[in-house]
Amino acid sequence: MRTTSGDTLPPNVRRALQKLGSDVSVARRKRSLTATMMAERLGVAKSTYLKIEKGNPSVSMGAYAMVFFILGFGDALGEIIDTRRDDQGLLLDVGRLPQRVRVRKAPASL
Repeated sequence: MRTTSGDTLPPNVRRALQKLGSDVSVARRKRSLTATMMAERLGVAKSTYLKIEKGNPSVSMGAYAMVFFILGFGDALGEIIDTRRDDQGLLLDVGRLPQRVRVRKAPASL
C-alpha cells in the first residue's frame, strides 16, 4: 500500500492545513469569487482548487502561494518563517557564541 503525505502528517499539522483551506474558502466567498473563477485565475483544474480549500497536503506550495496572491495576501507567505521573529533560532545562535575571542597571530615573514 502506498503512503501519501497526508498519512504521515502529525494531527496538528493536518488540522492547520484544514483550517488554512477553510480560511481560503471564507476569503474567496467574502470577495464574491466562485471556485471556478479561482481555479481559472490559478490556472489549475477546479478539482485542484477544491483540494486547496480542503487543506490537501498534496497540492503544490506554488498553488497555495498563488491563492494567497489572488486573495491579496501575497506578502503573508514570506512572513511565516521570518528569521527576525524566530525566537528559538535566535536563542540557538546565542548558545553557539564562543566563550572567548582570540586574535590570531600573523605568521612570521622571512
